[in-house]
Amino acid sequence: MFPYDNRLLAAVQRAPQSVDEVIATMQAIAEICSDGDGLKWFNWLYLGVTRAVGAQVDAGGFQDPIWLAALDVQFSGLYFEALRAGLSGETPPGCWKALFDRRNWTALARIQCALAGINAHINHDLPIAIVRTGAAPVHGDPHYQDYTAVNSTLSTMVDSAKTELHVRLLGDLLPPVSQLEDTVAAFSVTAAREAAWNHGEMLWALRAFPRLSARMTDTLDGMTAVIGKTLLVPLP
Repeated sequence: MFPYDNRLLAAVQRAPQSVDEVIATMQAIAEICSDGDGLKWFNWLYLGVTRAVGAQVDAGGFQDPIWLAALDVQFSGLYFEALRAGLSGETPPGCWKALFDRRNWTALARIQCALAGINAHINHDLPIAIVRTGAAPVHGDPHYQDYTAVNSTLSTMVDSAKTELHVRLLGDLLPPVSQLEDTVAAFSVTAAREAAWNHGEMLWALRAFPRLSARMTDTLDGMTAVIGKTLLVPLP
C-alpha cells in the first residue's frame, strides 16, 4: 500500500521484551510513516501514551509497576503482531484490518485513524493482554487499581488528540460541520477500558474452555471491527 511497507514489516519482526523496546519499535514506525498514512496517527498517539505511562511508573505512581510493565509489553505486542500479519499477507484481526485497509484514504481525518486504532487496541487486544500477563484479573484488586489509575492520563491525551488531529490525513482542513464531531465526542477511553477489564475476567474464566474462549475473542473482534468501520467513514 505504501512503498515503505517492507521497512515497517522489518520494524515489527521482533516481539518486544521490555517497555523500552516497545517505545523503540513505535519510534521506528513513526520515523517510517508519512503524514498521509493513517497508521502514523494511531502510532503517534499510542507512543505518547506509552511514554506518559512510563513516566508515571518512574515516579512511583503504581502499586505493582512490574505487572503494569508486563501488561504494556503484552498489549503492544498484539498491535505489532497485527501489523506484522497485515504487512506479510496474512489476515490480521478484522478490527485491525479495518484500519490497515483504509490507511491511505486521504478523505479521512487523522483523528478517525487514531481512534480506530485505539478502538481495535482496547476493545479487542486489551482483554487478551490482561490474560497473557498470567495474573487473574480481579475487579477492585491492586492490579485493577493500577489499571484504572492510567485512565486520566489516557483520557487527557485522547482529548488533546481530538483537537490536534482534527484535520484530514494530508493536513487539509475539514468541513466546518460534519458527522465526525458526534462520533469523536462519543468515544470514551475510560468506558472502553472498563469493558476490556470485564472481558479480560471472562476470558480468564474460559481458559479451560478453548473453543468458548476462541468464540468470545472472535465475537469481540467482530463487534470491534464494526465500530472501526463506523469510525472510518470518509468525510465530504
